Order: sequence, then C-alpha cells, then structure tokens
Amino acid sequence: MLEDRSVIIRPDEGESITLNGGKITLKITSDLTKDQLGLYEIRLAPGVVGAQLHYHRYMDEVFIVSKGKMTIQLGGREIVAEEGAVVYVPRNTPHGFRNNSDEEAVITLLFNPGQSREGFFRGLAEILNAQPVDPGKFLQLYQKYDSYPVDAGNFMPGIKNSY
Repeated sequence: MLEDRSVIIRPDEGESITLNGGKITLKITSDLTKDQLGLYEIRLAPGVVGAQLHYHRYMDEVFIVSKGKMTIQLGGREIVAEEGAVVYVPRNTPHGFRNNSDEEAVITLLFNPGQSREGFFRGLAEILNAQPVDPGKFLQLYQKYDSYPVDAGNFMPGIKNSY
C-alpha cells in the first residue's frame, strides 16, 4: 500500500552536536530510514581535522561540499573538493578529511547504510569534549560504528592540524 512518509528537514532543523572546532547536525537519521541511510551536515572551522585516514567495512560514504573547500584523502592521494563537489567513497576505501582553508567549510555526509551513525557522532562529542581525551575509548567507538583507522598511532579527529 502506498503512503506518504516523507520528511522535510529545513536548514535550521536537526539535532546539533558541538565539537571542538566544528558542529554536526543530524538531518536524516537511521531511525527515520530504518537504518538504510544517514545524512549529516558537518561544519569545520579552518585548520580542523574531521577524520584521519580510516575505512568502513560495511558502509559507503558520500561527501557533498556546500561551502568552502575540504581536503579529502583518498588512499594515497589528496584532493581539494570545492563548493559543489561530490565525492563518493565506497566501503574499504581509506579516506579522511580536513579543512585546510582559512574559512569555515560545510559538507553533507551521506552514509549507506546508515548503521545508526548518529550514535557515533554523539559518542564522538562525549569523548572529544572530555579532558583528557581517552584514545582507547575513541578507538572502541570507532570500531563499534564500522570505522577502522589506517594508522593506529594517528587517528584522533577534531584537532587543529599543522598543515
């Protein structure tokens, strides 16, 4: 039977999570889509790392740059994705991202399937806002939500980088 279960999320709507140097707004969550996908807006201040090089075993990820520029690592190469760019990262592809520019960057991340990714973002805020940050807890959170660092010695996001 056909039914209209559509949802409209306006630009100022969604649960916001503040992190050091950034903000994540949960737009389309796994509970809305029965875990089929998740859509999240990420705002990164200049010089902030969103995620170090990592991969997902069971999720694909799409980056849509809506403001500014985002440096995205893809395996052994880096690209600068400018406003309007769309970058598809299939599962098992090492990737990371950071804002190397002098202005705020805004991206939309889409995860397929969603795998309750909003739980990852809530846990990330809790762990990164605690002082000192516990890398062991961070790694547990990472693995719980299908994220695996490429370099176990360099996997903490949300910090100002030195690039």
